[in-house]
Amino acid sequence: MGEKIKKAIGVKGDFKTAILPMINYSYANMFMGGAGYIISMYFTIFLTDVVNIKLKYAGVIVMIATIWDAVTDPAMGIITDRTRDKTGKHRRYLLWGIPLLALSYTLLWNGFGFSAGNTTAAIIYYVLVYMLYKTAYTIIAVPHTAMLPELAPDYDLRTQYNSMGYLFNSAGMVPSFLFTVAILWIFGSNNDLSAKSKTPFLVVGLVLSAFYAVAVWLTYRKTWEPSSLGNKLEPFDLNYVLREYALVFKNKSFRQYFFMSLAYMFATGFYGNTKVYYIKYLANQYSSYGLFNAVAGVAEASAFPLNYALTMKYGKKKCGAIVTPLMLAGLALGLVMQHSEPDSGVRVLWLLVMMLSMILYPFGMSGLGFVTTNIFPDLTDVDEVITGRRREGVIATFSTLIKKSISGVMAALVGFTLQGFGLVTGDAVKEAEKATGQLYQQSASAVFGVRLCVAIIPIVAAIVSLWLLRRFQMTKDDHTMIRAAIATKHKYGSVTLTPAQITRVEAISGQKYAATWLGKDNDAGEPHPLTQDEAGNYTILEEHEKELEAQRQQAKEPLQQ
Repeated sequence: MGEKIKKAIGVKGDFKTAILPMINYSYANMFMGGAGYIISMYFTIFLTDVVNIKLKYAGVIVMIATIWDAVTDPAMGIITDRTRDKTGKHRRYLLWGIPLLALSYTLLWNGFGFSAGNTTAAIIYYVLVYMLYKTAYTIIAVPHTAMLPELAPDYDLRTQYNSMGYLFNSAGMVPSFLFTVAILWIFGSNNDLSAKSKTPFLVVGLVLSAFYAVAVWLTYRKTWEPSSLGNKLEPFDLNYVLREYALVFKNKSFRQYFFMSLAYMFATGFYGNTKVYYIKYLANQYSSYGLFNAVAGVAEASAFPLNYALTMKYGKKKCGAIVTPLMLAGLALGLVMQHSEPDSGVRVLWLLVMMLSMILYPFGMSGLGFVTTNIFPDLTDVDEVITGRRREGVIATFSTLIKKSISGVMAALVGFTLQGFGLVTGDAVKEAEKATGQLYQQSASAVFGVRLCVAIIPIVAAIVSLWLLRRFQMTKDDHTMIRAAIATKHKYGSVTLTPAQITRVEAISGQKYAATWLGKDNDAGEPHPLTQDEAGNYTILEEHEKELEAQRQQAKEPLQQ
């Protein structure tokens, strides 16, 4: 990549030492992006229209598995933080998760006759299998996420890593989507889903599980991290666990991030859990479901260059503030979308309205998503200011305990809400159409229930998230300053900050400076202020990063032999 091109798009570092490691780290994103994308598109409607489980019970299945996922995440975070291994704290778990991933994702898409004709057995089977998949996902995703602050300590470098991850998410989503749509088309299930669609979904599960397993293995094989054999561990007991996670919430920047991302999750969760029913039963446009998702994927991907450029030039908040209004516009179209008969003259008009919604929503949604993803790694540095320790695993999983629990409840809540408002799905629709010989019309109450879940609640939640984003305080300069202060403290045992620097530390940590690890034990001995060169770079931070790079190269050499 030429220097001019790299400068134009804001890429730092050469291919071998900066870009190639990003690629190697991001292979696993093909699994995390692709597998979740197919589940979000098809799993609930697979349960209701193929397995013929009632909508409310489909929501319960998702809820139980998601809450289980939430519980296992913090446990996995503590395990990785306490792992001492010559290959690092995280890599080996990626390898261990591969067999479980391949098995669970295959089982997820077919009951192999175990639950045939027995609704209770089907519910139990899919609860257990979905929990198994969520366990596999946790074993892989938590260590992978926790690795990032260690691999990319620099503020902008983390943005580059996350941006590469976005690209590899798409590299997993696009082939997964195309393959799934092709298989459903070959088996004649592209326009409608029924019990006859079990075979194509089994094929989808088998092939995609192999694809995702290879992606995770590539990250395991080609990523490296320093040895953790020298890590000191505190005694492990219940008090230790409670104290570790209580410390996380003392971090003001984390609290700001947490509530902002929680509101964002409400917006995307309600929309995502309702979208397929919105398209199929309100708009009567399911024959174009694959096309809608393709357009949405292109729209989300096309927003990436803008989000990246805004982030690199103006900081991590700007893209959310600029593009999120488009998300609100896309959601608002759900308030006016109407049902149309197959031969209706206005069907093309509503098709175009739906298409516009599929462009605006994902394009705008990507802004807040990009912000929350890029802010997250910086929270580990603020946590170190408070505690004096690197706790990537705990930081990476604390918010998921609550957010995933709420996400699971949302899935069940959507199911109960839609069914409570009278939405009819699956075989009941087919039987009614067979009896009347006409296309089934949902009741006005059911239509309102869909609008509530696909538009009204997401709009309110997105506005709250955007408001909270405006209140987030940590800037790039703040982050660079605290990293320099941390490096100085580690090197000399004390650090001397100016009153203005102390004010910023207190603003982003939410703690009195003297109560933080950074502010303790600084009175004795000679002062150690932060020093900067003529270009404004903190000199101690540059020295510290060179030392870390030397350690990384030493850790990398045995893996290459």
